[in-house]
Order: sequence, then structure tokens, then C-alpha cells
Amino acid sequence: MAVFDMNPPPSAPDFLAANGWGGAEIVPLAGDASFRRYFRVFAEGRQAVLMDAPPPHEDPRPFLDIARWLTDRGFAAPRIYGEDLGQGLVLLEDFGDARLKETAEAAPESELRLYTSAIDLLVELHKHEAAPVDPYDRAVYQREAALFTEWYCPAVGLDVDVEGYAAAWDAALAPLQASHAPVTVLRDYHAENIMLIEGSETLGLLDFQDALAGHPAYDLVSLLQDARRDVDSALETAMLDRYKRITGAGDAFDVAYHVLGGQRNAKIIGIFTRLWKRDGKPRYAGLCPLVWTYLERDLAHPALRPVADWFAANVPAELRGDPMVVTE
Repeated sequence: MAVFDMNPPPSAPDFLAANGWGGAEIVPLAGDASFRRYFRVFAEGRQAVLMDAPPPHEDPRPFLDIARWLTDRGFAAPRIYGEDLGQGLVLLEDFGDARLKETAEAAPESELRLYTSAIDLLVELHKHEAAPVDPYDRAVYQREAALFTEWYCPAVGLDVDVEGYAAAWDAALAPLQASHAPVTVLRDYHAENIMLIEGSETLGLLDFQDALAGHPAYDLVSLLQDARRDVDSALETAMLDRYKRITGAGDAFDVAYHVLGGQRNAKIIGIFTRLWKRDGKPRYAGLCPLVWTYLERDLAHPALRPVADWFAANVPAELRGDPMVVTE
């Protein structure tokens, strides 16, 4: 198992001093599923977050660009206090520790209110023309969906019809191409990346550096079919209905929601398996059963019939789960 190094980079003290945070205490905060690491820094009664996004593995510029794009439009992305692109260091506003996930779990009576706010934020975001980012098109969808056959299937000993898999996704994705004007898709809009900022009704946004211009249904899927938190199907339906009611979206939006749900969940199962097999992070494999629950919910939609038929023919029910467990 890989040991995650949470020692700050040697250049951090000089970087902080150059940005007015000389002598700051640096405390490990978190790592994530990438090479990025985060630290909390304290100096003279102030605190901030230090992002370590080391080149060549990481490039903080997309994060900075989207953060500024969001802030310019009134959304709460972290303010940028300092940056050194050559070293991959960024000093950010600290939104604190109150994430939607833990808040909703500690106070279940707040869940409906919190998710309603998160949906309403997407409604507002989707009123804006998409940010100047790459398109989330069929080629990207296919590349992501292929992570399932590249990583999960070999991990559980399956030799599957890869060409048939791609063809099934082509058939399912085709109706999405012209069904909606593109919006900014944050791509990881879920309960661990939505912050409750103390003293504010505004939700803070994190982890949006991979944003693309695509279908508005995608971020609803990220939120309501959360790979790290079991979202009740009744809450999912209520929030999807709220978005559709406010925006006037119709049946085509339902189709897109479930097709993109299937695509995202297949991708995530592949990514979580890769994080286990390649990167030595086995905890992600243990999240796969929840993602399978969402995937099978999406596969039941008629729009995903070609993909559902492929799964029925290629992935036995007993091999759908935690890839570390199903082959034991």
C-alpha cells in the first residue's frame, strides 16, 4: 500500500514568505485522488490553504482560471492569495472544514435544505455562457467510459467485448449531442467538494480544475449519484424534479441524466479500480459497490438499453462490486 507523503515541499516557507505569510505554521490538510496535496497555514491570526500541485504531474493553471471565472460571476471559489506556477504552489482562501457531506450526515434534518441550495447553485451557474474550456464531447465520454474495460474488467478476470462496449455507448450518447447548449461542467460537484462557509449562505466550490463545456445534467449526476455518499433515491428524484421545474427542462433532460449517469459511474468504477491497482489506494475499491448501485439504476432506463445489454452479456452479476472482493 502506498504511503502518502504529507510533508510540505521544501520551497513552501520561501513561497509563503514571498506572499506575506513568513513564518507560517504548515499543517497537513489532505491529499486527493491525484498528485495534489493540501496544507493549512497559520500566521498572525490568519489561516489559508496551500495547494501543492507539483509539475509535471499537475498544472494549477486550469484551477486558477476557473476560480477566477467563477468569482467574476458571483460564485464562491477560493480567492487566490499567491501563486508560483513553476513550483506548482498556490495559496488559497480557506473555506474551513464544514463540507456538505459531514454536515448532512451529522444533521439529517438539514439534508433537504443543503441539497436544495446545491441544486439552485447549478441553476444559476447554467444561466451563464460556458467558460472558455474544452468541450465535453463524445470522444471524451468514450475515453472515460473505456476506463471500465481497461481497469475493472481485467481486475476481476473478465475478457470482454471492447468494441461492442464502445458501440453501445455510441448508440446511447448520440441523442445528447444537440440536446442542450453547453454550460460549464465542474465535473466533481459532490458533497465532499461543496463547502458551507461560516457566516455565509453561499456554498463554496472546490476541485473544479477539470471543468469542461458540456451538458447541464452531468453535474446533477455528480451531486445526486455521489460516489462517496449514498444519496437516497427519493432525494435524487426530488432534486432532479426541482431543477427541471425551475429551468423548464423536459423529458430529454431525463434521458441525458441517466445516460450521463451511466457513463460517469462506469468511468468511476474504472478510476477507483485504477487507484487501487496502480496507485496503491485500496480504499477506493471499497467504494465501488455504491457506484454499482447507481450504475444499475441508470442501466434500467430505456435510453441505456444498448449498454445494459452489453453489461448483461459481459459482466456477470456476481462480478459487480468491490474488485478486491468479488474475485476472492
